[in-house]
Amino acid sequence: MPFFPPAAWLRGTTPATAGADAIAGVTLAAYAIPVALAYAALAGLPPQLGVYGYMLGGIGYALLGSSRHLAVGPTSAISLMVGAQVATMAAGDPARYVAIATLTAVAVALICLVAWALRLSVLVKLISDSVLVGFRAGAGITIALTQLPALFGVPGGGHDVVERVVLLLRQVGGTNPYALALGGVAILLLVVGNRRFPGRPVGLAVIALAILAVGLLGLDAHGVAVTGAIPPGLPDLGLPALRLRDVEGIFPLAAGCVLLAYIEGVSAARSFAEKHGYAIDPRQELLGLGAANALAALGQGYPVAGGLSQSAVNERAGARTPLALLVASATLALCLLFLTGLLADLPKAALAAVVLTAVAGLIDIPALARLWRVSRTDFAAALVALVGVLLLGILQGVLLAALASVLMMLVRAARPHVAFLGRISGTGQFSDMERHPENVPVPGVLAFRPEGALSYVSAENVQEAVLRRLAAEPAGSVRLVVCELSSAPNMDLAGARMLAKLQEVLAARGIGFRIAGAHGRVRDLLRRTGFAEALGGVGREVTLEAVIEEAGRG
Repeated sequence: MPFFPPAAWLRGTTPATAGADAIAGVTLAAYAIPVALAYAALAGLPPQLGVYGYMLGGIGYALLGSSRHLAVGPTSAISLMVGAQVATMAAGDPARYVAIATLTAVAVALICLVAWALRLSVLVKLISDSVLVGFRAGAGITIALTQLPALFGVPGGGHDVVERVVLLLRQVGGTNPYALALGGVAILLLVVGNRRFPGRPVGLAVIALAILAVGLLGLDAHGVAVTGAIPPGLPDLGLPALRLRDVEGIFPLAAGCVLLAYIEGVSAARSFAEKHGYAIDPRQELLGLGAANALAALGQGYPVAGGLSQSAVNERAGARTPLALLVASATLALCLLFLTGLLADLPKAALAAVVLTAVAGLIDIPALARLWRVSRTDFAAALVALVGVLLLGILQGVLLAALASVLMMLVRAARPHVAFLGRISGTGQFSDMERHPENVPVPGVLAFRPEGALSYVSAENVQEAVLRRLAAEPAGSVRLVVCELSSAPNMDLAGARMLAKLQEVLAARGIGFRIAGAHGRVRDLLRRTGFAEALGGVGREVTLEAVIEEAGRG
């Protein structure tokens, strides 16, 4: 992947692909306008800042990103994260609120650049798919609760899920029927329209109808809240008014945004790359995300990311290259110059409908049910992430999800399955006696195979499993214990020490100990520790079959 990806995709651009990208770009811009306005409101920011993020973030990603289809802009989860965290930092000052949100985008860009330089693209693997299912569900519920007050036409409020639910229940008696009717019809039209016309700018059409309804029916006179005037024109480019050292807590917020944005963006980019038969560069994606946030910050925007929903719109509309993002940015620029006056009567209930339908897909009940059926451990990890987001908030939920993923990985690594082997009847092969009781035990030999790496987190558990099994055998029936290491891809010093200790314990009982099937790096480590010589060698020719034959001759 070249450092400057446009050098590659521009060479392959033809009139046909350019035409497809132009159509996709206009379609993406039509989708982005209502979503950008809604997400900016979710972040507690002026509505035009959401459009700035889509317009400038798309340009930055097109210049340095590696995906042909990923669309970059504000996302629901990041918008809510920014809204929840920046509010406490700004202490009620609207100008400072905007400046901190913009400064967060600068910090995101810097973290991405550092992560690219240090080759930290492994971050994409930090949160497991199972935990991500729970995180998305928690984020979807949290975001929905922030939008329901606008749908019902009530003030809402609250700092966490419990407070929001309590306040909404208290205020529901004062529901504005006009706002609820308008929002309900908007949701119905969005759901039906997206199913009947996938990839089309259904959201823009619904927003246009909602604006028309406010004007024709005078709904604002009936208490239906509207967005109000949006400043026309393009953003003034410049650095944020604040410096990074002026705001305490800016980097934890930015780190949470990077973690969430990178995982979501790379996951979406990979799905489209696999579908269309090309490869993305995870490390290059850090540069693309960093460039998108740097340009968004220059235009007073807040952190942006590649999202699955907007990318799906871009791909279904026929995008072939990132040229579609540049066309979308140009289209958004024209809208900012000439069409902002039409958005003054945009009802907030309709924006809430856009957000609610957009985040509905985050709450994937079938996926949670499948985790319950397939793996209770994965379901528990997903539940931890879900509850963490609901009780602690989006930022803390992201960090808790990452911690849950790491802990789940460590638990699994710490308890590898230890297979005790028997001969497959009539062959020279061996397999797990627990799974295949018909296997033939080898007289006088206890052969075991740890199915995972032998490391400091797993070594003690493996040793305990072997000693428990040995204690269950009749006294004096086992003359030799063989550790078959073909399923152990690597080993650390703690693993080697465990094998040495096991040999000492067995020797004290008059039982021999051998190692078989060790991989090259494992053999190298055993030789460096001097343990290989004590066992009579651990060469690649030392197989389980050879050791058992040798024991039989002895």
